[in-house]
Amino acid sequence: MSGGPLEGVRVLDLTSVVVGPVATQFLADYGADVIKVEPPEGDLLRKLGGKSPSGEMSAKFLHVNRNKRSIVLDLKRDDAREVLKRLCAEADVVVVNMRGAALERAGLSAEALRKGHPRLIHCWLAGFGQGGRYADKPAYDTIIQGSSGVSAALQRLHGTPSYSPFLMADHTVGLIAVQMILLALYRREKTGLGDAIQVPMFENMAAFMLTEHMSLQTFEPPLGPTGDPRILDPQNRPVPTKDGYICISANTDAQTFAFFDAIGRPELRTDPRFNSVAARFANVQEYFDFRYNALRERTTNEWIAIFDQHSVPAMPFHTFESLMEDPHLEDVELLQRVQHPSEGPIWNIGLPNRLESGARSDYLPPPVKGQHTNEVLAELGMPVAEIDTLTGQLRR
Repeated sequence: MSGGPLEGVRVLDLTSVVVGPVATQFLADYGADVIKVEPPEGDLLRKLGGKSPSGEMSAKFLHVNRNKRSIVLDLKRDDAREVLKRLCAEADVVVVNMRGAALERAGLSAEALRKGHPRLIHCWLAGFGQGGRYADKPAYDTIIQGSSGVSAALQRLHGTPSYSPFLMADHTVGLIAVQMILLALYRREKTGLGDAIQVPMFENMAAFMLTEHMSLQTFEPPLGPTGDPRILDPQNRPVPTKDGYICISANTDAQTFAFFDAIGRPELRTDPRFNSVAARFANVQEYFDFRYNALRERTTNEWIAIFDQHSVPAMPFHTFESLMEDPHLEDVELLQRVQHPSEGPIWNIGLPNRLESGARSDYLPPPVKGQHTNEVLAELGMPVAEIDTLTGQLRR
């Protein structure tokens, strides 16, 4: 028994790499029985994410595939496709991230799988929405970042188009897929009917970027250019201190005036450039330039103590390494040292969010490829001889 609010929900995970596994891991963390279906060569991320002690479990794979069971099916074979159909018939949710044409060829479209199974929730993570001219184009995180405006925002800051140095689109859209699946599960509780969900990466990221940066082009006629000048100002970044950097953000009048007091410049409270939200927005470049050059005389820790006293939002600037050692993350046990059966000791990233009722009570380490094939097929009622025939072919 897994415990958690999604206990009893079976999810068939036909995704790979990052966007789909992010979504299904979230469901697994809160109790769903997630069956990860892999091809004989395994999920690409097992090796794409870098080396590991076994050579089969990259760090990135470990961080998006815990609490799942893995089975291997060679879907080029008729008997494996039949098994997959049986698994779909017993699932509450099926999650796929193939292109539309491939989905149809494999018989894994919402129409095909929901025929005779009206309670099934089918979630399709697509690169691009159906009905548009890009519908069947392939997509990865960087493709979506570049085409949705993320790279353009970075170009405005740095002069050169670039990609965010984390898989922003994959993680964002994966969590949106979770939201849509939970909405469908809630609707099913009320109506008894499942749903067909489409979650396109391009449209979701375009919506995010336009929310931030359509800006004055929102109005008709336009009142000015695109782009939020506060976000796109080059000095909107960590501020240098005597020994490093600090992250500070003062947006309300109260916070900004407290910031002026904290740095010993109370007269700026009445400076017409900075004495209101509207004034600071109109003079954002001058305000950020001033802020960027104001904190060099004290260390980061000294400023943190001062800003805490004045209730000014501020935190230390972290590197990847120092973030892993942050004492608050230790307090809340975000990082947990666990033993993996094939990789030895690893650091598991725990759940940032908490329900009073709790999450999954057991912990399943990220699975070795095909680790649960026999177990899952036996649950389908397949005879041992039939299982041996199917899995024996894979071992050759």
